[in-house]
Amino acid sequence: MGIHIIRVPDIGEGIAETEIAEWLVIPGDLVAEDQPIVAVMTDKATVEVPSPVAGRVIACGAAVGDTIAVGAELIRLEVEGAGNLRDVPPEPEQQAPVVPAVVAEPSVPKPEVSQADQPKPTGQGAKPTPGAVLAAPSVRAFARELGVDLRLVGGTGPQGRILRSDVEGFNPLAAAPAGLRPNTQIDEIKLIGLRKRISQRMEEANRIPHITIVEEIDATAVEGLRQSLNLRAKSAKDAVKLTLLPFVTRAIVCAVAEQPAMNAHHDDAAGILRKFGGVHIGIAAQTPGGLVVPVLRHAEALGLRSTAAEIARLAEAAREGRALREELSGSTITITSLGALGAIATTPILNVPEVAIVGVNRMSTRPFWNGSGFEPRKMMNISCSFDHRVIDGWDAAVFVQRLKELLETPALLFVEA
Repeated sequence: MGIHIIRVPDIGEGIAETEIAEWLVIPGDLVAEDQPIVAVMTDKATVEVPSPVAGRVIACGAAVGDTIAVGAELIRLEVEGAGNLRDVPPEPEQQAPVVPAVVAEPSVPKPEVSQADQPKPTGQGAKPTPGAVLAAPSVRAFARELGVDLRLVGGTGPQGRILRSDVEGFNPLAAAPAGLRPNTQIDEIKLIGLRKRISQRMEEANRIPHITIVEEIDATAVEGLRQSLNLRAKSAKDAVKLTLLPFVTRAIVCAVAEQPAMNAHHDDAAGILRKFGGVHIGIAAQTPGGLVVPVLRHAEALGLRSTAAEIARLAEAAREGRALREELSGSTITITSLGALGAIATTPILNVPEVAIVGVNRMSTRPFWNGSGFEPRKMMNISCSFDHRVIDGWDAAVFVQRLKELLETPALLFVEA
């Protein structure tokens, strides 16, 4: 029998480290060749790593949530034959030693200790610790006899000390409704996987100076067109239902054609604004694990129906965890929408290194002044944020006004420049 060490593989795209998202085996398990042993996460994509050999798991090299470098020891297997332990190059001195197998233990809440049982401070000048109760032992005993929680009693003695008279005059019905008790439970949840990656991305985006512009859109025409197209295609077999997003996507394609700087990445380390010819639109999608951004590639080459079909496919793949790594990276500008849950206005956060993001807010029927009277119109707001380091306020305003014009006059979406 020998020892075979499996190391973190090179996943590509210059990725130097990865996070352990889920162990699919534990020490003692028998694994077959090509059997997935661990799921790792990079740039919001989860990849399963298979075992190149068959054997028995001896130890895992990291815990769930740990970040380890490409090439670091991932797992050890006991295998038939000599194994590869002797062929494994020594670890660099700066690299941490292999962590023994870690099995996640369920968090056990600490037992609650009544403040009435806490030792009282000694000395005249002693100050109570936060949450402590100042009361003499006789007062504590008297409170226990009456079933009074001293934490709910206001003390009138020196330094807030609770006196016997305070307990006698305490009215529990006035302190809290019958049957209600303070909830002192505290749950500590380790951020791992997608939730941890989202946290890191938000911290990265927070250092960027944002400018957000909110504009009102009269969506009556585009909403009427959408409903009409859906009605005409209702009888067609396998017809794709149009939502508002394909129209917003088309408007973005038209707008960035006139302002290419909006369809770009800001490489601040190199001091470069990288403009893209292809419009690769990120579509923010909520999943059970958190927010992911699948990418609609080359939106400039897609029609309304094909755009709608691809958005639906990407959203479903993201929700079910089937989205490929290449489908979750490479966007050049992003759309975010809360649909019917959307508010009047939002302040979208940039999907770095992109320089622009378009937020679609809730549509509703509002009274609109047409010059001679009020009439009901389908109205919504769009909230667009920009990287203010490379996008000036004037250019941002021009971009937003162009989106407004295109969505309010949807025929322009289909007019060639």
